[in-house]
Amino acid sequence: LFLGEIQGYYVRYAWWDKVLHTSSGFLLGVLGFLLVYVLNQDERIDLSMKPGFVALFAFAFSVAVGALWEIFEFAMDSFFGMNMQKSGLVDTMWDLIVDSVGALAVALLGYAWMTRDTDSFLEDWIESFIEANPRLFESE
Repeated sequence: LFLGEIQGYYVRYAWWDKVLHTSSGFLLGVLGFLLVYVLNQDERIDLSMKPGFVALFAFAFSVAVGALWEIFEFAMDSFFGMNMQKSGLVDTMWDLIVDSVGALAVALLGYAWMTRDTDSFLEDWIESFIEANPRLFESE
């Protein structure tokens, strides 16, 4: 918002909105992936989700949050006369498409990562995060 609206990046750079939505789709996909992956790895929770389900959840989570954002933009435009959707339907559709591209990238990478045979940098990083923050994963 700061760079896009206040610094004029939406006007200055035609690609700015697409980069933001692709990266937000990617990052929200990572968040969705981590949510179910951590639950899946916890022995105290009796879940055994297959890699395909985890990847599908990450994708769906990211796209759902992107759709909620578009609803928020529509509401702001409708109720407060803002211009968050810029060109309306075309802007919304491109936002949802590139949100989905970012989410799909995470889903595919996450699926490939979960079905591989060797440890990776990401797995080591996630495990070290869990070990460094045990209170986040403790049950009350």
